[in-house]
Amino acid sequence: MKILVGQKMPNATLSYFGSDGVSHIELTDLLEDKKAVIFALPGAFTPTCSAKHLPGYIKYYQDIKDKGVDIIACMAVNDPHVMRAWGLANEVEGKIDMLSDSDCSVSQSLGLDMNFGRIMGHRSRRFAMIVDDNVIRKSFIEEVGAFEVSTAENILKNL
Repeated sequence: MKILVGQKMPNATLSYFGSDGVSHIELTDLLEDKKAVIFALPGAFTPTCSAKHLPGYIKYYQDIKDKGVDIIACMAVNDPHVMRAWGLANEVEGKIDMLSDSDCSVSQSLGLDMNFGRIMGHRSRRFAMIVDDNVIRKSFIEEVGAFEVSTAENILKNL
């Protein structure tokens, strides 16, 4: 079942590569008392994700922050080392939190996981959410193969 606007985010664990190596954080702790934009994508270094999705959030980073957003986070079903490498390759350190849903459990708890077949496997669907103190205020879930509603431009229009 997909999580809906007005519902609270699930208590789920994400990983990231911090100053002390791999660390873990509860999603609800990350979002507590914060206005956040979370966008998720099938995988780091994949074509649409690398050419369009992440670059849009880099381009509009300051515009989104200027709308009162405390956290911009990118989530993918990759290990924290891959997410860190992708973040470093795109120079997002200190701006966009690169979060690992390495076992797809967070995507599953949101009801936004799917099997992309033999090559990609079980991954997150492409989506973006505006979350305020753990409550989903707006949700933009892409149809499979589409890249229209989860863009940084659309998030900016909806903040």
